[in-house]
Amino acid sequence: MASGWAPDGAVQDQIDDTVADEVKRARAKLPSGEGPTHCVECGEEIPQARRHAVPGVRTCIECQSNRDRRPANIGFNRRGSKDSQLK
Repeated sequence: MASGWAPDGAVQDQIDDTVADEVKRARAKLPSGEGPTHCVECGEEIPQARRHAVPGVRTCIECQSNRDRRPANIGFNRRGSKDSQLK
């Protein structure tokens, strides 16, 4: 049920747009092309199998695991209500 000027399904449209924006952002951050042969953080050689499996990879497995453990920088839902941004 729509209220005011919002059409039916407006909430789902906002959710879909937010998900699509995050997918675009994540894809833009993916490495591509020919990556280095050695890790940019520790200098250890990146195994050929990893470079083949993840094109453009710039870190060894250990350094990438350490990066993945760091907290993510998460923004706010700019399409959400003011209440959802108060968290």
